[in-house]
Amino acid sequence: MQSVNLVLLWKYIDRRPEEDHTANMRSRLDELLPLAEQNDGLVTASQARALGIADSVLARLTQRGKLERVARGVYRIPYFPADRLSQYREAVLWARASQGPEQVALSHETALGVYGISDVNPSRVHLTVPKDARLRRRKPKWIVIHRGDLPPSDLTTHEGLPVTSVAKTVLDVMEATGKLGVARQAIKDARKEGYISAAELHRLTRQLNQHAHGGGAAKEHATA
Repeated sequence: MQSVNLVLLWKYIDRRPEEDHTANMRSRLDELLPLAEQNDGLVTASQARALGIADSVLARLTQRGKLERVARGVYRIPYFPADRLSQYREAVLWARASQGPEQVALSHETALGVYGISDVNPSRVHLTVPKDARLRRRKPKWIVIHRGDLPPSDLTTHEGLPVTSVAKTVLDVMEATGKLGVARQAIKDARKEGYISAAELHRLTRQLNQHAHGGGAAKEHATA
């Protein structure tokens, strides 16, 4: 029995420090996997800290190619396949990172894309955050910030993403861009997909007609 113990002890002593370090890095990465699986391979620095994983560990994992830094405070595990919603999740996580606002919603033409209504394909991701939200990080060029305090009735979750309601989305697009054709197509598609009722379709059509005849609100300010 003593010889077995000596052999085990010798194997422990003979291990190089870098082997222990690599094993530790691997275990730290394993701890991030459950979070990443919920967000198309994305995790935030704040989520990692909640697991006891320091920023320095994230930096080392990035240096070793185990993580990719996609935005300040947001990382991706490279072998997770990206899908059409990945960039939307990335934008939401970016806004919420480092004590950012929890109430964030994909909005405007981006929300139309999430729902799959109308043929819009915006080149940038539109987010609505509270008016007093403090976004301290440098904003990626592909994100547009709109500020507004959204009541619960204007918020929903679709495909696991926070998004403005169809009605709010259509009116936002109309007010921000004046694209009446896009707005009409969106409510037509929304009705076809069952996102809105016949009564809501008529209400939105009436509101769009009023807007088209000069009854709309002034266009909102967005941070490009």
